[in-house]
Amino acid sequence: MDLAFSMAHRLQIRLLTWDVKDTLLKLRRPVGEEYAAKARVHGLDVAATALEQAFRQAYRAQSHSFPNYGLSQGLTSRQWWLDMVLQTFRLAGVQDAQAVAPIADQLYEDLSSPHTWQVLEGAETSLRGCRKRGLRLAVVSNFDRRLENILVGLGLREHFDFVLTSEAAGWPKPDPRIFREALRLAHVEPAAAAHIGDSYRCDYQGSRAMGMHSFLLVGPEPLDPTVRDSVPGEHILPSLSHLLPALDRLEGSTPGL
Repeated sequence: MDLAFSMAHRLQIRLLTWDVKDTLLKLRRPVGEEYAAKARVHGLDVAATALEQAFRQAYRAQSHSFPNYGLSQGLTSRQWWLDMVLQTFRLAGVQDAQAVAPIADQLYEDLSSPHTWQVLEGAETSLRGCRKRGLRLAVVSNFDRRLENILVGLGLREHFDFVLTSEAAGWPKPDPRIFREALRLAHVEPAAAAHIGDSYRCDYQGSRAMGMHSFLLVGPEPLDPTVRDSVPGEHILPSLSHLLPALDRLEGSTPGL
């Protein structure tokens, strides 16, 4: 009787949603190097380290002033990125916007290409393993309209039922509404869904606020103490190879505990 009850009430995950950048894909070379290489082609010599630092500063400022590509403020995602590149070079000491404009156009096009990205180790194996066990897979990413073609070009699109970007949804992670939209598209309840990503705030906290299960993919660097103390060990994945065993443990647990 107890066994029958346990089996009838066994947790079953039906949907697994995925972050993309630094979970499934990464740039083939760091942003600073990419920007510096394109600048050299156009006759500008700017240090990659200066551009890397400037990019991080510009990205934070742009995301704060114009969240989710400034869509609600009349920008397109392309214009948002072109402005970002101009700000990055300005912060790195290049004030000539006219000289930077063709570099910005080139970077936007190049970063739309699958050749600029690489699939992270274990990604394809994990996706195939998830499909083999009958899971439905989807993307939930703070990315723009270029993502679909990038995934197609890298041979990953076929694994996913749908790709939901923050540009298409209208809300970026960690806003629970983007996760709610993914659940609506999949016709799945939060308790039967899990999300995997590398950001504690956007991925882990965002999906859990919607009532989903969540796994945090961490790198080799030591975890921030706040994150370490807030995330149960069974929710932490040192690498993608740990995902299927973690799903086994989760589905072997009792719902609600």
